[in-house]
Amino acid sequence: MTEAVPGTSGWPPPVLDPAGPFAGPLNTLAWVLFGMGFLVLVVVLIALGVALFGPRKWRQRLGGETLVWAGGLAFPIVVLSALLIYGLGLTTHLTPDPEPGEMRVRVTGEMWWWRVAYLDDQGREAWQDANEVHIPVGSTVVLELDSADVIHSVWVPRLSGKVDMIPGRRNYMRIQADEPGVYGGQCAEYCGGPHALMGFVVVAHEPEAYAAWAARQATPVQTAALPSPGAEVFDRAGCGACHAVRGTEFNGLAGPDLSRVGARRTIGAGILPNNEGTLGGWISDSQSIKPGNRMPAYPVLTGQELRDVSAWLKGLQ
Repeated sequence: MTEAVPGTSGWPPPVLDPAGPFAGPLNTLAWVLFGMGFLVLVVVLIALGVALFGPRKWRQRLGGETLVWAGGLAFPIVVLSALLIYGLGLTTHLTPDPEPGEMRVRVTGEMWWWRVAYLDDQGREAWQDANEVHIPVGSTVVLELDSADVIHSVWVPRLSGKVDMIPGRRNYMRIQADEPGVYGGQCAEYCGGPHALMGFVVVAHEPEAYAAWAARQATPVQTAALPSPGAEVFDRAGCGACHAVRGTEFNGLAGPDLSRVGARRTIGAGILPNNEGTLGGWISDSQSIKPGNRMPAYPVLTGQELRDVSAWLKGLQ
């Protein structure tokens, strides 16, 4: 099942529709909590009805010391302790350290986007991407979660739960998709500024399609280094000081890697569909689209220059 990407109709993604084994236990836990909450509400409403309209004898018993101790102290302790133990047992396998042979992707929360690095078998970075995580269907993938600045939180409702990204600490999350599709994610911890506009997607491919995608990602776009009006605008505007494009002299590290930006589904960390028009609008004045983001506006670029650089970036696929 393919769901809408950020910035389009159908967003946000459904949170009670698991699409993998690591989201299933959380869905079960959610329904158990909903059910227990409903039962507690029923008990409270019955007690309220007795207190307001019940016979005098029942009201006296309801206000007795024994029932107050049982209902006000013993009942919450027993119920909440049971739910805690049940929840921990159900979810303990979701966040352990990686095991040998598991695919690993390092996701770093930035203000306000996601740096994505694919790791080889030795844990070394193979290539970078941004705001998208690609995985093979049916395989467990470990996300290594870091933060470059403040606390963020990764949440892909249909594939797993919420795990915080904490500066100076690495956390782990396991995800797996049972079917090909695009699964929406969101930062689930308020991180200031345009936090609500910090989305991303997980794209699940059939294993053969994923292998082909990974092979493309590992090599630069052949046309990236060829002279073009768009590349000249990119260079003249100083974009390479913040962004990298593999196969060229542009090697900035502050912003997202743009080596294959044209193939991404969205721009601005999930808030706009990716096409030449939205790329041009973002470059011209990203602050009017996502106030507070760290990319400056470029009002000095002419319409033709914006079209040239947008076409060049869209061609990086």
